[in-house]
Amino acid sequence: MTVRSRITAPATLVAGALLLTACGGGGQEAASAVPATTQPTTPAATTAAATTADPVVMTYDGGLYVLDGQSLEVVKDIPLPGYNRVNPAGDERHVLVSTSTGFRVLDAASGTLKTDEFKGVKPGHVVRHAGTTVLFADGTGEVTMFDPAELAAGLPKGETYKSAEAHHGVAIKLQNGELVTTLGTEEKRTGIMALDKDLKEIVRNEECPGVHGEATAQDEAVVVGCEDGVLLYKDGKITKIDSPDEYGRIGNQSGSDLSPIVLGDYKKDPDAELERPTQISLIDTASGSMKLVDIGTSYTFRSLARGPQGEALVLGTDGAIHVIDPSTAKVTKTVKVLDEWKEPLEWQRPRPNIFVRDQSVYVSDPEGKQLHAVDLASGKVTKSATLPQPPNELTGTVAMH
Repeated sequence: MTVRSRITAPATLVAGALLLTACGGGGQEAASAVPATTQPTTPAATTAAATTADPVVMTYDGGLYVLDGQSLEVVKDIPLPGYNRVNPAGDERHVLVSTSTGFRVLDAASGTLKTDEFKGVKPGHVVRHAGTTVLFADGTGEVTMFDPAELAAGLPKGETYKSAEAHHGVAIKLQNGELVTTLGTEEKRTGIMALDKDLKEIVRNEECPGVHGEATAQDEAVVVGCEDGVLLYKDGKITKIDSPDEYGRIGNQSGSDLSPIVLGDYKKDPDAELERPTQISLIDTASGSMKLVDIGTSYTFRSLARGPQGEALVLGTDGAIHVIDPSTAKVTKTVKVLDEWKEPLEWQRPRPNIFVRDQSVYVSDPEGKQLHAVDLASGKVTKSATLPQPPNELTGTVAMH
C-alpha cells in the first residue's frame, strides 16, 4: 500500500515510554525513553539567540551536551531523560534528536531544543542527500521527506510515504526525485525497491536477507547492506554484489560523493553473541565488486566515517583512526587518539564515536569522559575537553551541498 500526504503543522509531544530501534546491531534491540518538557520556541527567538560556531552535539545518560566545535567548550547542557539518539538535520544549525515519540528538532547553534517534532513510532534512520532529509519510523514504516533549509521557520512542510508493512528500515531520496526504500516486516527484512517521483514502483529486489543501512557514492549509486553482500541501485537497476563468505553481513556503510567506493563493516560469524570484526568491506559501485581489508583491530558500528577527500576512516578499538585509500584498499595513515578499549555487549552502552566535518575529526571517549578534535591533514590531536558525564552518541551540524 502506498500513501502520499503533506505535513502541514507541528506536532505536540505525547508523554509516555515507547521504543527506539537499534541502527547499528541489525537486530530489533530497543531501549525506553521518556521525553523532557521544554518551552516552545519561535523563529524570532531562535534567530536572536547567541550562536555557537560549528556546534557538536553529544548524548549522555539524562541529556544532551552542545559544544563549540572549535573550543570544545560545553555551551549548553539540556536535560532529556531516556535513551536518545542524534543525527545531523542537513543544514548548518540543526540536529535531529530521536526520542520515544519521534524526531525532535534541536537548534544546535543556539542550544535550543524545540518542541517541533516529526512524530514517529520507533524513530530510526535519518538520511540526508540531494537537499532532502528522509526519516524512517520503524513502528509504522512511514517515510518522511523534507527540506532542512525550512527548519528555522518551524516544522517544514514535507511529504510522506507509507511502507506496506512496518519494519526496521531506511530510505533515501535522489536528485531526480526517486525514492529508494527498504522492504520487510517486523519479522523479516528482504530487500529494497525504487519509486519514481510520483511514488510509483520502478524496480525491486528481495534477495537481501536482513537488509540494513545505506550509503550513497559518487554519481548517486546507492548501496544497502545484506547478510550476504549488498544491493546496488544505479541507473534504474538493482544489482546484487555477493560477499566472499556465505554469511558476510554488511549492516553499516559510509559513502562519499567524491568516491565510487562505499566503506562498510563486515561480519562473518552468524552465531556470535557479539562479533568483533577486524575486516572492513570496500564496495566499488563502478565495477560492482567488493574487497575486504583487515585493519588489524576490531571496531564497532559507530566507527565508520569518510574524510573530506573521500578517505575511508575507521576508529579501531586500538584507539587509532585508520585512514584507508579506498581506491588502493591500503591503510595510508593511523592517528592514535585513545587508549585501547573494548566494545560493550549491549549496543546502547557508550562506546567511542567518530564524527567528521571537513578536516576536523571528533572522537569521543566515554571511559575518560572526554572529546578530542583531530586535524586529519596533520594527523594530530588539536584539542581535548573533559565532560561532566560519559558521552554516548556524537554528531554535529552538517549542511548538504
